[in-house]
Amino acid sequence: MSGGVDSSVAAALLKEKGFDLIGITMKTWGYDNIPERDSGCCSLETIYSARNVAQSLGFEHYTLDFTGKFNDIVIENFISEYLKGNTPNPCVLCNKSIKWGALLEKAEALGAGHIATGHYSRVKFNENTGRYSITTAEDKSKDQTYALWRVSQKGLSMTYFPLGDHKKTEIREFAKKLGLKSADIPDSQEICFVPDDDYRQIFEIRMPGFNEKVSGGELIYKDKKVGTHKGYPFYTIGQRRGLNVSVGKRLYVSGIDAGENRIFLDEEKGLYSKSFLTKEINLMPVERLNAPVRARVKIRYNDSGNDALLTQIEDDVVKVEFDEPQKAVTPGQSAVFYIGDEVLGGGIIDKVTS
Repeated sequence: MSGGVDSSVAAALLKEKGFDLIGITMKTWGYDNIPERDSGCCSLETIYSARNVAQSLGFEHYTLDFTGKFNDIVIENFISEYLKGNTPNPCVLCNKSIKWGALLEKAEALGAGHIATGHYSRVKFNENTGRYSITTAEDKSKDQTYALWRVSQKGLSMTYFPLGDHKKTEIREFAKKLGLKSADIPDSQEICFVPDDDYRQIFEIRMPGFNEKVSGGELIYKDKKVGTHKGYPFYTIGQRRGLNVSVGKRLYVSGIDAGENRIFLDEEKGLYSKSFLTKEINLMPVERLNAPVRARVKIRYNDSGNDALLTQIEDDVVKVEFDEPQKAVTPGQSAVFYIGDEVLGGGIIDKVTS
């Protein structure tokens, strides 16, 4: 329970159905050893809000400290990926290792048989294969399956998504009937541990002097230096704003050389790629792709998806070949595979091959 409208209403819906509930709020950052900030989803205000909802609905509430694990797994990965020139999805890793990892263990220790969250998704079970998968939510504009592709089979087998069959507007109306203060609060769009959505601050906090060290690297266009940048970790593939270069054309970040602290620029047409390799794959309805499979692939959260051919070429590598070239395929981001509304699985974009 984050104290927000979605998890609060999820709890209320389960209570209505007669479930015996325990409320858990995770403290994942904001203590002395992770001083980036103490607001948003881990602030005392949201913890008290979640506790008040639990009390009003008549069940116990616990606040559990996961700051150590969150720091070691999520924040350290976030920093290390940017240092490699990649653009990570910290929420995807948090879902895998914290919410459906450390939290799931704690929930079992408290005697819970299942966990439930306020995510907009649905769980599907195939009786013939005995495997679980997720499918897109009723409210496609709020669907969160892109961030859930790394959840394990055990995690899915123990999960309820009470909001999956509802529209967001319904959830807000239900919250108003319950008298929840969060009913009209806008959804947060920023990464929880990044101050003011500014990655430079977290690098300066964790590695004093780093920002100055990497500042002033070369911006390269057609093998020529056309300017300097603020540090390679602070750029991502496809970025146009903030480049501060003038060559008479619109330029975009097309490549990042972490070793040489260089940013490569190109015109928009140079951003398109047709194929790439993914690593750290997780497949849901099947254990392995024994033959090439056609699917719709999303390469960023707000992507609508595009048709592609998937080929598993190693145990932990799937090649994605789009029917049509796609713009700004970004290493470190998640590629999520869909067949209809069902998530086939996903992987981390590793190498662009064309």
